[in-house]
Amino acid sequence: HVQLVESGGGSVQPGGSLRLSCAASGYSSIVNCMGWYRQGIGEEREGVAGINVETGTAYYRDSVKGRFTISQNNPKDTLYLQMNSLKPEDTAIYYCAMFKTYISGDNWHRRELVGYWGRGTQVTVS
Repeated sequence: HVQLVESGGGSVQPGGSLRLSCAASGYSSIVNCMGWYRQGIGEEREGVAGINVETGTAYYRDSVKGRFTISQNNPKDTLYLQMNSLKPEDTAIYYCAMFKTYISGDNWHRRELVGYWGRGTQVTVS
């Protein structure tokens, strides 16, 4: 079974930084494009960033461009999200996601393309 386990969440002041990690295990497919989503209280889950493992291309929602960086380690079994210049509106539960297919600039944020979810880690900026 595929397991995605997030870590690194916490509470920070505005302007602070956090680094989220997601350890992936139990998958056999070579398609392991991954991403980060978040869900605030009373809001829908939204795509934050995605990475295409084949091309190395990263995608970001507009509100985090220039502040967040998504990356993977060399074996590509750990996903990271470096979050800088955090704002109160970044407060949410952050979920790691493994896509069922390769992603592109047009579809990286679509939840229906996600095959597996982590349980989430809370990020609070206040």
